[in-house]
Amino acid sequence: MAPIGMFDSGIGGLTVARAVARRLPHERLVYFGDTAHLPYGEKSAAAIQAYSVKICDLLLRQGCKLIMIPCNSASAAAYELVREYVGSKARVLNVIDPIVAHLGRAYAGRRVGLIGTRQTVNSNIYKKKVDELDAGIELVSLATPLLVPMIEEGFFQNAISDDIIAAYLGSPALAGIDALVLACTHYPLIKEQIARYYAGQVAVLDASDVVAADAEAYLRAHGLLAPPPDDPATAPAHHFYVSDFTRSFEASTQLFFGHEVQLEHYPLWE
Repeated sequence: MAPIGMFDSGIGGLTVARAVARRLPHERLVYFGDTAHLPYGEKSAAAIQAYSVKICDLLLRQGCKLIMIPCNSASAAAYELVREYVGSKARVLNVIDPIVAHLGRAYAGRRVGLIGTRQTVNSNIYKKKVDELDAGIELVSLATPLLVPMIEEGFFQNAISDDIIAAYLGSPALAGIDALVLACTHYPLIKEQIARYYAGQVAVLDASDVVAADAEAYLRAHGLLAPPPDDPATAPAHHFYVSDFTRSFEASTQLFFGHEVQLEHYPLWE
């Protein structure tokens, strides 16, 4: 059966890959982490679009039936271009639309906060889409650029990272919110710290499970779900690529996927 392709600016999207693998255990995943160009959140839209097209070439050669863009920055900057570029060769899903739909169902008439990269926040795409719902949601956003490099370095669950998180969440921009959207695939790894800061007063929304549920619904609706294997003990052989290989990234996948995975080096430009 054709695999599901995914790409992200680094290994942060493995949080979504992990959620998809848990929800759809029969599906084979092909994941590309563009570690050479991390983080996308500090790149221009034109650069992200160029990277995304090159990555999609690889995913299409792998025969992917569905290409998921778990990266918020890439979803904001390149989704429409990727969908046009891929055409009828594969379906394309972004990370933003499922979250917006969830907000419309669960938080109509309420004040919701969002944290993400500069690229995601400055694109204003979440606010535009939330406003289009006309559900009375007041969405307030804050760029939190220190969080991705902090997480990529494994530098969290300590007093210093608590201070950085508190400095961001204490911003007046986020005052009085009922929920906080973690609009970056890295942020689920600090969800516990964020929830601890709010002490149960604010719902912390992890996009991974929402996006995985959306992917399942989409595949089911289009008759694209992989059938169970003949041998129930046979697990699909996922494939993981990175554009810049280091041993530290290989080890860091344990943080995101729950266990180490073998990463294959695939530079986007030779």
